[in-house]
Amino acid sequence: MTSSLHPQWDFAREFRSIILRFVAFAILVANFLLGGNEGAEGTHSMVVVGYLVISVASVATARYVPGCSWLKTLFVVLDALLVTLILYAHILAGPVTANHNLTTTSLVVAFILLNHAGLQLERRLVLVFSGIVLIAWVAMLAITAVRHHTADAMSLLASFFNQDLGLTVSFGFTAFAIYLLARDHDRTRKEALKADQRRHNLSRFFSPLIVSELQERGQALGLERRNAAIMFVDLREFTSFAETATARELAFVLAEYRQLVSQTIFDHGGTVDKFIGDGVMAVFGQPRPTENDADRALACALDLVDALNDWRHHSVRNGYPVLDAAIGLHYGTVVGGVLDSGCHSEFTVIGDAVNVAQRLETLAKTLDAPLVISSELVARLQSPVPAAAWVPLRSAALQGRRLPVDVWYLCREPGAAGTSDQNYDTGVLQTALQRSSFQSVPPSFDVEIG
Repeated sequence: MTSSLHPQWDFAREFRSIILRFVAFAILVANFLLGGNEGAEGTHSMVVVGYLVISVASVATARYVPGCSWLKTLFVVLDALLVTLILYAHILAGPVTANHNLTTTSLVVAFILLNHAGLQLERRLVLVFSGIVLIAWVAMLAITAVRHHTADAMSLLASFFNQDLGLTVSFGFTAFAIYLLARDHDRTRKEALKADQRRHNLSRFFSPLIVSELQERGQALGLERRNAAIMFVDLREFTSFAETATARELAFVLAEYRQLVSQTIFDHGGTVDKFIGDGVMAVFGQPRPTENDADRALACALDLVDALNDWRHHSVRNGYPVLDAAIGLHYGTVVGGVLDSGCHSEFTVIGDAVNVAQRLETLAKTLDAPLVISSELVARLQSPVPAAAWVPLRSAALQGRRLPVDVWYLCREPGAAGTSDQNYDTGVLQTALQRSSFQSVPPSFDVEIG
């Protein structure tokens, strides 16, 4: 696998391999100093020096050429050749009449380097290392058998199937077991990468919190009644722009706008419920309500006002269409969860609170205001409302709704709310001194009239 679940994991893996290499080198040095290498001291010293050089080269490769698979394979091949050199020194290098039984030190070297190859958790490396060592080991035993017994076939076979061959089989069995572990790790890693890819694909259509809930709870996400803050964001005059814009311009503007809005919502712990053309519906408190949903929703809305205003100025400077945004924000009871619709299920919220939030966004366009919030949302705030040019509006009539609502809105331009004689069909503009008659607003709501 060339991809990774996380870049830091690959670094940790390389670092672990480096540590294991130098642990193996320390064991090689200890075995060499403790003795048990009679007749093969020169070979073992060559192995120690050679392994040190290989280890240093491996560290340099991991530092300057990370993720290079063919270099990993090269180092494993060199390790296998070092083991082969030790086997040769004990099996074939001595006189024909000498005792060719392997020493404990020789076996330790072979198994240490086998474990190092296995702990890299790549079955390809285990196959390469064990394949070279086993082929060389068996070939040397066969040559030894031929050198000692050439009279008849039975004597040759008896000489070949001896204790040394049993050690070779033990090495092969250990290599097979390590290969199975590496194979299982590869399969688990592939499945994890597939799951991560599926999560990435879901995140293109759902908010991070929704993706997490879908993965953890799945079918258990049935419809439930809960409190939540609902936000609607929409662009003014977007329909007119879409009628004349080219497909490329339309796609660019819409993608940039959606990215800005959705990222701001995610940064405040909200979820994007759906995109409807140039409209965005967001929820704070879905799928799990918290005490500060209203605070996070208001903070998000205020940040969006600033961000969309900056985006508007940026569009002016770069010759793109000037599109103002309107935001409606409300808090109330909704029914949220997976709404089964036959062949297509939707994770969403429904209820009167959703309708009110959408009507507030329409009211924002009527008032030429960037943001309109309901008194219900203000009443749910845990912290004081951020100071801004808030304008209270009592008994605002919402389209298609019988009961009016008390709202607060921001003026699009500083000072626009300063005219005390400004009236609207939805109510009468109040000054800061008249705020006490707005009973749904807590005393901490400090209104600034520009």
